[in-house]
Amino acid sequence: MKRATLAGRRWTSLRLRLIVVFGLVALTAAVSASGIAYWLNREAVLSRTQDAALGDFRQEMQNRAAALPGDPTPEELQRTAELMAASSPGYAVLLVDEKKDGRKVFGSGGPGSFRLADVPKSLQDAVEQRQKVTAANDAQFHMYWQRTKPDGDPYLVGGTRIVGGGPTGYMYKSLATEREDLNALAWSLCIATALALLGSALLAQAAATTVLKPVQRLGDAARRLGEGELDTRLDVSGTDELADLSHTFNKTAEALEKKVADMSAREESSRRFVADMSHELRTPLTALTAVTEVLEEEIDGLDPMIAPAVELVVSETRRLNNLVENLMEVTRFDAGTARLVLDDVDVADQVTACIDARAWLDAVELDAERGIMTRLDPRRLDVILANLIGNALKHGGSPVRVSVRLEDEDEVLVIAVKDNGPGIPEDVLPHVFDRFYKASASRPKSDGSGLGLSIAMENAHIHGGDITAQNAPGGGALFTLRLPADLTAEEAGA
Repeated sequence: MKRATLAGRRWTSLRLRLIVVFGLVALTAAVSASGIAYWLNREAVLSRTQDAALGDFRQEMQNRAAALPGDPTPEELQRTAELMAASSPGYAVLLVDEKKDGRKVFGSGGPGSFRLADVPKSLQDAVEQRQKVTAANDAQFHMYWQRTKPDGDPYLVGGTRIVGGGPTGYMYKSLATEREDLNALAWSLCIATALALLGSALLAQAAATTVLKPVQRLGDAARRLGEGELDTRLDVSGTDELADLSHTFNKTAEALEKKVADMSAREESSRRFVADMSHELRTPLTALTAVTEVLEEEIDGLDPMIAPAVELVVSETRRLNNLVENLMEVTRFDAGTARLVLDDVDVADQVTACIDARAWLDAVELDAERGIMTRLDPRRLDVILANLIGNALKHGGSPVRVSVRLEDEDEVLVIAVKDNGPGIPEDVLPHVFDRFYKASASRPKSDGSGLGLSIAMENAHIHGGDITAQNAPGGGALFTLRLPADLTAEEAGA
């Protein structure tokens, strides 16, 4: 028993969809996780730095700025600011004291040049705003802070006033170090996201390969089954859904193989029966034919009451003889034993001989140039022409026009047979070459077996040609025979 082999590894659309879905899920998860991690770390870093700086600044304001005299000199403010900045390196301090005449005195310390202009106006207003003392609020002035970006660099600015009178203090701390740390964290998270995406793609590839292997094997087996290899089966392993599908496929293939074998056996038996029956009928038919020929010769001398019966016997014996011959021919085609006997033929002479042998000269118009030579089986061409012309005369009416031409560009012999009847009904056209098909409603005069056109088509096919049927634009049915003009035994079905 043949086993379906695994098809070559292919980049199928299903594989692509699986990888894309895995990638999108991984990308969404990684970006979400990275974004949340970055936001949490950013808030933690900034809050820790901010709380430490503001707490230290508050403590320095309480310890040093509050100890200044009520009317400090600029030198005292300057020294105090420098001491405050030196106690916790990393931020600058600005002390502002307003004199009675409205003049402001400044003292600054720490890195850079920290001026009052560097403090946002909104922060200055909030720091200078006196709060109402209540049970819930025991201080007139609060500490406020704000993050700014002068010239694109991040800074933390905080400020407060000494309760009970004293200078206003501001601190100015650069957040550049924290920004660098957060940028490094962002790059790390981006790299982690990219690695997660790559890992998901590899995982998707592995998953797709695992999932698609049985699917590809099943597809390959189905193709083999469709090509006629009914003994194709799948190796089944595991207990999952795909294993169940493989079991179902094997059962279906087994049932199909059995049914096809049974049908083939019945068909072979029917074909053998028809062949044997036709062969057995030929001997008594030969004797009947000889008797009917004698009766036909003596019909003029018979009793007028007996003559119609004799004519009927003669006619039906000929029909039965034709039917047996047609069945024998069909059996040979079905068995594949039909063979071509090729010869060089002048098509015009062959068509003329066919018409003349059947006394159709008065009812058929022939349009064929002499000298069109083709290599084919003369006997089978005669069968084709006899069936096409006879069918046209019987069902379409005379005159029947037969035209012969050679299409040089394709080296194809084309013989067209057109009758002068009403044409073929559209619902009948697809079936005119079917065996035993007779459109009795549209052809009341039909008394044939329904095998003639089918045999004509088989003879055309064995030549490597074809026959088409259609209704001519001007009325009537048109049958067109196309055969290779220069046929060899290898090219034909011989």
